[in-house]
Amino acid sequence: MSRSKRVTLKDVASHAGVSTATVSLVINQAPAARAIPQDTQDRVRAAARLLNYRPNLTARSLRNQKSHTIGVLLPEVSDSYNSGILTGLESHLLAEGYFYFVAGHRIRPELFDDYVNLFRDRQVDGFVLINTPLFGPLELPTVAVAGHEDAPGVMNVIIEHRSAARAALGHLAELGHREIAVFQGHPSSGDTEVRLESIREAAVEFDIDLPQERILQLTGAGPQEVFTPEQGFEEGYALGQQLLEIGGFSALFAFNDVSAIGAMRAFLDAGLDVPDDVSVVGFDDIQSAAFFNPSLTTVRQPLEEMGRIAGRALLDCLRGVDMPNEFTVEPELVVRKSTGPSPGQLRRRPDPMPAATDLRTAISGTIE
Repeated sequence: MSRSKRVTLKDVASHAGVSTATVSLVINQAPAARAIPQDTQDRVRAAARLLNYRPNLTARSLRNQKSHTIGVLLPEVSDSYNSGILTGLESHLLAEGYFYFVAGHRIRPELFDDYVNLFRDRQVDGFVLINTPLFGPLELPTVAVAGHEDAPGVMNVIIEHRSAARAALGHLAELGHREIAVFQGHPSSGDTEVRLESIREAAVEFDIDLPQERILQLTGAGPQEVFTPEQGFEEGYALGQQLLEIGGFSALFAFNDVSAIGAMRAFLDAGLDVPDDVSVVGFDDIQSAAFFNPSLTTVRQPLEEMGRIAGRALLDCLRGVDMPNEFTVEPELVVRKSTGPSPGQLRRRPDPMPAATDLRTAISGTIE
């Protein structure tokens, strides 16, 4: 076949030994393609790859009034939580023949509005919001991951926070911990309030003491800044130092892994042993959690699976499937070396407190 000749559906159909209608259904991933035997679908796709068939996306968009593109809005891309979800979302969208645009709005409503308008100009079929407040109406099908948005046309993918809190605090209670400290999430995070409420409920259930003075809130970055993982470590380190001043606790349950690791570094620099003197539990199970010394006990969020659920929910909605407003994902407690039996309350900060270290160097030095 001449390289200058455009490969058509008819060419693919002839090579695969099927009708052009079958090729069209498979290539365009139409709902009716689900009734086609898998071996036939595989044969069609193999023929398309062999012949280097490229569908006419413009014609397809005009025909079915869809661009097969999705707009993804998130605070910023480098954060391990956001990138984990994006990885799962990407894998599903690409498998379904969809493209996507990504924009980081940095928690700035004006940037959010600009990107929404830009995506609409690109004729996206829908939106996925990752850890993003709904600053304004989107007027297109939308899935929010960790957004908790109660708005028309918005589906939510959320972690089961009560299960997470019960798993973490139940583990600490079994180890004898009755006085804990908590790092509350950033004000801009959609999970902050619901997770703290769940922790309070679990603390009552397990007879754990949780006074307000031992609940310290992460602040995150300013509205014009990108909050990097390194800054997350540093913020955890600073709050860990504050906890040592407060005392009265034997364990910490942090909002995320980066703040938990930062706090552990502060405890270690103060001459404490983790977990012999104080236990630490994180949240998310980022890659470095398993490689810090001691390795971090944490509540694992299946981030990639949450991304795949978001992609599947949005595309099913675009295909006219009646979808629920909420998809709940169960977490998993991963027990490692940062938790152990309670030694009793940590009454005060050990003296003398060493000079502040270069936290980035200290952390990188423990992750070899």
